[in-house]
Amino acid sequence: MAVNLPLPQAENLKPVAGVELGWAEAGIRKANRKDVLVVRLAEGSTVAGVFTRNRFCAAPVQVCREHLAAGRGIRALVINTGNANAGTGEPGLANARATCDAVAGALGIGADQVLPFSTGVILEPLPMDRLLAGVPKAIANAREDNWLAAAESIMTTDTQPKAASRTVAICGKTVTLTGISKGAGMIRPNMATMLGFIATDATVAQPVLQALVAHAADHSFNSITIDGDTSTNDSFVLIATGRAGAPAIERADGAEFAALRDAVTSLAQELAQMIVRDGEGATKLMTIRVEGGRDVAECRQIAYAVAHSPLVKTAFYASDPNLGRILAAVGYAGVDDLDVGGVNLWLDDVWVARDGGRHPDYREEDGQRVMKQAEITVRIALGRGNATATVWTCDLSHDYVSINADYRS
Repeated sequence: MAVNLPLPQAENLKPVAGVELGWAEAGIRKANRKDVLVVRLAEGSTVAGVFTRNRFCAAPVQVCREHLAAGRGIRALVINTGNANAGTGEPGLANARATCDAVAGALGIGADQVLPFSTGVILEPLPMDRLLAGVPKAIANAREDNWLAAAESIMTTDTQPKAASRTVAICGKTVTLTGISKGAGMIRPNMATMLGFIATDATVAQPVLQALVAHAADHSFNSITIDGDTSTNDSFVLIATGRAGAPAIERADGAEFAALRDAVTSLAQELAQMIVRDGEGATKLMTIRVEGGRDVAECRQIAYAVAHSPLVKTAFYASDPNLGRILAAVGYAGVDDLDVGGVNLWLDDVWVARDGGRHPDYREEDGQRVMKQAEITVRIALGRGNATATVWTCDLSHDYVSINADYRS
């Protein structure tokens, strides 16, 4: 069960003018589940994205990059779950392109105006007959208020859909943002998440939108980990339809840009944290905050070392305040000139280590009290600068092994 994660309610997910979403049950991997999603975008929409840095990137990721670079104006997205179309070579690329052809033909647009996405099992051929049969069904039921069904359509091992909305005022106009994400395992994105999509009815120039999606990813999906594995299919896409009537944002500066940037980043953080809260087998959400570093890179390096440590993660699962494991992870993180004599460690309000050693007032029962909570903040102060970084992670339970051992069955 997800950690303090209420189910999204359809009535709380705000339609975004210029975005229609339709789904189908195509039987890609399992029968009787939503597994194909088509998103239709109004003409004039701008689209930007960031993708996995895994060199074994999936066929749809390669095609997405090609189509965005072509610059014709994206008019549709097509997403399937159950099969990643990764590790499939030239046939996989041909299938991704054939999927775009099918959507383009049905909508009367160019194939290079379609972005394809896949998620699921790697190294298996995409069942094209089922996928192509699902495309017209998905298009037929496309509506602006289908966001919850859309979130359900991209799930794999997720225990529940992930979706949220925001509004922000820009030049006196109400701008709407709604997004969905999926992911529960194979999460240490190195750019984004397994799949994430945010749409807004703001008007944003494409280069500015690209800067915005990169900023949002860096402060959200690039700051989560469940198991340290970077997927072959990670994709985070931002869509701006321009239907709100607010003035166009043409530069990556100014009050209007800042307002939209903050709203997109806030929504992306919520969606990213939903992934961690729903991590495979997760029982706890941990916020790892490293402060007092020389730069953000070393703070993030240390935060990830702690967040990835199986010894740290299993101790949190057991509510065992074996907190020397955190200091050990700080020490092996690779910051070679770190003076451990200046390191301080807190669990929430409990000061555990002072100047590199156990705080004389620290009591194990205080540490255990915090570790029994469902949400915990680990704060590490390095004492060598002003930089900070935050990473969100979860504990590591027996269920994580069971889920991944049985993933293909």
